[in-house]
Amino acid sequence: MVPSPVCVPLVSTAGPASHHNTQGQDNLSDTNTPPIALAPGALWYPGAMDGREQAELLADIRAVLAEAPLFTPTMPRSGKAFSVRMSNCGPLGWVSDSAGYRYQAFHPDTRAPWPPLPARLQAAYARFGGTGVPAEACLINYYAPDARMSLHQDRDEADLTAPVVSISLGDSALFRLGGDTRAGPTRSIRLASGDVFVLSGPSRLAFHGIDRILGGSSRLLAEGGRFNLTLRRVTTP
Repeated sequence: MVPSPVCVPLVSTAGPASHHNTQGQDNLSDTNTPPIALAPGALWYPGAMDGREQAELLADIRAVLAEAPLFTPTMPRSGKAFSVRMSNCGPLGWVSDSAGYRYQAFHPDTRAPWPPLPARLQAAYARFGGTGVPAEACLINYYAPDARMSLHQDRDEADLTAPVVSISLGDSALFRLGGDTRAGPTRSIRLASGDVFVLSGPSRLAFHGIDRILGGSSRLLAEGGRFNLTLRRVTTP
């Protein structure tokens, strides 16, 4: 069971993003703190994972990437390269290239099956997603200091009722959350290392993106930058 959310109205914001935990952010707060609801079903868990949990999860991700190296996806129509590099673990992995956005069972470069989804990640999906259905995919996005992600929806899954659970590791990111239309109001928050964010229920298809990476804000990744781990259910149970 996850704690009941603390509700925060969703409003348009043109000012600075909400800040938290800017000092010593690799030693994070009590994981029993209730989530902040930025909109119904859009739940932010600041400091959900402490420094030890982050380090253990990072070791899991390093092991995955040793088998399934980061690759650079491209846009289906333009062929333009993403600014983020990515990989996956679990039975299915998300890819993008000239053939479109899709899930597939193998790495696009090595052609090998994706590595298994680490138990710690599956436990995080159960804990924060609040369902008894396991995740089938973890998209690993690596953001270098100059990387961005434009507003988009997560809608390539057959099951659009299952929650999406995202975990931040490394440098903080300015995360932008909107509603169910691209042109609707948005707000921006600072996601720090160890934060968890959930899109579920009425916010499952909310537009969201990454405006900027705050380089040097965390010491977790020796190379700097940020990993975002996005856990999803792809098929219907």
